[in-house]
Amino acid sequence: MITPSVFGVDIGGSGIKGAPVDVELGALAQPRYKVPTPQPAKPEAVAAAVREVVEHFEHEGPVGLTFPGVVVDGHTRTAANVDRSWLGLDAGTLFREALGTPAVLLNDADAAGLAEMAHGAGRGEGGTVLVLTFGTGIGSALFVDGNLVPNTELGHLELRGKDAERRASSAAKERHELSWAEWAVRVDEYLGLVERLLSPRLVIIGGGVSRKHEKFLPLLSERAARVVPAELRNDAGIVGAAMGAARYGR
Repeated sequence: MITPSVFGVDIGGSGIKGAPVDVELGALAQPRYKVPTPQPAKPEAVAAAVREVVEHFEHEGPVGLTFPGVVVDGHTRTAANVDRSWLGLDAGTLFREALGTPAVLLNDADAAGLAEMAHGAGRGEGGTVLVLTFGTGIGSALFVDGNLVPNTELGHLELRGKDAERRASSAAKERHELSWAEWAVRVDEYLGLVERLLSPRLVIIGGGVSRKHEKFLPLLSERAARVVPAELRNDAGIVGAAMGAARYGR
């Protein structure tokens, strides 16, 4: 039985945001609260920021958290956009001790994908579905007949001799001062790469940039996969984290 209201926290490269979530509806139960990600983003500093977000709502009970990297059994295996001291860390225990409550840690894109598949643009979709989140990096969540293949991290595929996210993330758009049309060319090239590898039926574009999907999605090439914007927009990570807490955080 899933509890209707649990807590989700989305840890990003620039901000940490969270809120209570009604996981049956797939929606925030209260407006989210956000704090800056500490710089450098070391584990203890991030845990303190997460605690501030949770305590803002006086929440007690399971908390789900996203992490921008590979997560296996609560251990953080990569740290592309946070401090390298996360490598190999038992982050699940870190957050449980910092919050004094059960805590479940998921890859950030996997969490967003779970939310989109249950409550958003992926509802009822079979076959191969790919959720891509464009932000500080490019996150990916791969689903086959509704089942998650965790920790794909397809933003780190090589594209023109470097990590794809270095060329095609929304941060790359800002860093290189690209127009929407110029950035769409890079996104299009990246989508061609993942389509050749995976032949998805559906590609869902999420992350903060999905709020402005009308500025770039129409500029992309036609392809075999349908390419659509995420419906939960930038709340997907919070909702998916809460879903993880509701299922596994007892």
